[in-house]
Amino acid sequence: QVQLVESGGGLVQAGGSLRLSCAASGRTFRGYVMGWFRQAPGKEREFVADIRVSGGQTYYAAVVKGRFTISGDNAKNTVYLQMNSLKPEDTAVYYCAARPAFNSQSRFDEGAYDYWGQGTQVTVSS
Repeated sequence: QVQLVESGGGLVQAGGSLRLSCAASGRTFRGYVMGWFRQAPGKEREFVADIRVSGGQTYYAAVVKGRFTISGDNAKNTVYLQMNSLKPEDTAVYYCAARPAFNSQSRFDEGAYDYWGQGTQVTVSS
């Protein structure tokens, strides 16, 4: 059974940092791209960042570029999202997801992702 399990969310003051983790199990994710999405209350889920498991190439949404860093530890089958300089508008449930690297669908398209985690809440207070 394939599982993506997020952890590391919590409450932090504006300007602070958090590191989210996504532990993957149940299959090999070589050939996949691991992504992070987030959904704020009353808003649609939006793409945050992704990383190619084989190769390590990364991509960021403009709103987080320069503040967030995505990385992976293939030995641990874990992907991380280091979030610095957090803002109240970063408050959301953060989801980990996986899509095949050969999938031609856009990285922003939720339908491109085969697997999703249950999400972890991040709350940034002002």
